[in-house]
Amino acid sequence: MGVLDHVSDLFDCSHGRSKLKRRRQFQTVEIKVKMDCEGCERKVKKSVEGMKGVTQVNVERKANKLTVAGYVDPAKVLSRVAYRTGKKVELWPYVPYDVVAHPYAAGVYDRKAPAGYVRKAEDPQVSYLARASSTEVRYTTAFSDENPTACSIM
Repeated sequence: MGVLDHVSDLFDCSHGRSKLKRRRQFQTVEIKVKMDCEGCERKVKKSVEGMKGVTQVNVERKANKLTVAGYVDPAKVLSRVAYRTGKKVELWPYVPYDVVAHPYAAGVYDRKAPAGYVRKAEDPQVSYLARASSTEVRYTTAFSDENPTACSIM
């Protein structure tokens, strides 16, 4: 049995290359880059267009947003844009206004955000605002117009 295992390991073609040639997944990477003029927009777009695996590049100058779609690594896209343009770049930190429970909370509201967007709230103190305790719910529903039998004073 030892000789047979050794011979089969010699002729096994799957164990060596499969680890090296792992195919990347299709991803959409959104990046925040400050762009003032058409020249900045062109520079940012050209910095990513030549990358291997990029299929689509979309630039929104008013929102300071760069969207790259393709078989790319987000960290490599960030570093390439930062290196080629010399600008400060970060992953897109905003989510649509409708997704957040309390869009005007201290950690969520951002005046620099584009219209219709607020900052992602991953801080546990900010997400605490979204949960109401049972006493809060009891007092707010006691004086509600939708429940006229809850309070005899009304």
